[in-house]
Amino acid sequence: MRIAIYPGSFDPITTGHLDIIKRASCLFDKLIVAVVKNYSKKPLFTTEERMELIRRSTQGLKNIEVDCFDGLLVDFVSNRKAQVIIKGLRAISDFEYEFQMALLNSKLKSEIETLFLMTSHKYSYLSSSMVKEIAGLGGCIQDLVPEEVREDIVKKIKERWGKK
Repeated sequence: MRIAIYPGSFDPITTGHLDIIKRASCLFDKLIVAVVKNYSKKPLFTTEERMELIRRSTQGLKNIEVDCFDGLLVDFVSNRKAQVIIKGLRAISDFEYEFQMALLNSKLKSEIETLFLMTSHKYSYLSSSMVKEIAGLGGCIQDLVPEEVREDIVKKIKERWGKK
């Protein structure tokens, strides 16, 4: 069975993330969307909330599993018996960082491959940070996040940032 891991913070999931998830799910028997627990950052959503937003956004995809991890990504990939790490790229700046990470991961566990998927051009500008900023300032995030979870995202941002 070919298993891939798509890691990220997904704080929150965007339509760009969902585009990569859908496309990667067609390439593998199983795709595990893995929410990283990054203790150095202060995410808007808890790990459990992010996982639930992803589950709801991907409910129609049969070969998707949602999990979380902390520690080294390559250890998580090995523990889940996966062979490939999926990384979405929006711009050259993403590539430079992700290329370095892929080389480091390969040094740590040479049997794990990294597959880069270019985001669709219609999502090349999109990031979770931008979604939070737009929603926090009262802007419309329709088409920026999956419809299944849009209201939850807006509600959480309003609660956190006190916007009406």
